[in-house]
Amino acid sequence: MSRSNPSASIEQSGESDASGSCADPTRRAVLTALASCACLAAIEPAAADDDEQPGANERPQKADRLVRAEGDKAGQVIKSEDLTLGGPPIRAWPQDPNTSVVRKGSRLNEVVLVKLDPSELDDATRARAPDGIVCYSVVCTHAGCPITAWLKEEQGDKNVLKCLCHNSEYDPRQNAQVVFGPAPRRLAALPLTVADGVITVAAPFVGKVGAQQGG
Repeated sequence: MSRSNPSASIEQSGESDASGSCADPTRRAVLTALASCACLAAIEPAAADDDEQPGANERPQKADRLVRAEGDKAGQVIKSEDLTLGGPPIRAWPQDPNTSVVRKGSRLNEVVLVKLDPSELDDATRARAPDGIVCYSVVCTHAGCPITAWLKEEQGDKNVLKCLCHNSEYDPRQNAQVVFGPAPRRLAALPLTVADGVITVAAPFVGKVGAQQGG
């Protein structure tokens, strides 16, 4: 996946918008259709120029910086001040700090960042989330669609990471465990560190990245 698909951007919604999408089956159907298109686009192979860069296909490495994956600021290094407490999330790629190669030769390297109140995080999540900044694989564990929404959970009142392809929801405060939908397991987590405001990778992914076999 060499370029982010605008239709696959993280969608944020306030309480009124979220309840509206649940109450309006037509709107939900449209969102689901759009998400399915985004999923198909995200599964397309990365462009050759990305694959040819040494290190572009390697999994995130310790000390990698995180850069924006989409929008007008795509490619810019993400700092802790760029994240707003409570969301919205930011999609990102790891970047080799020595060569500046962005590791976007594999879609499995894309992650999503969101800043939360540290007091809301469980112990395992807090241990790898400096300043409450959590980081997870953007690939849904059900069918491999990208996580594209930050919406009020189906069975509660907190915003969660949501895959609109089949409505799987993950609670980023609780190690991205599945709280709704068909996803078989939680999202892989990427431990972080923050130095001088710059967010970097502290360790490899914790957990399996990608969809279930045959999903």
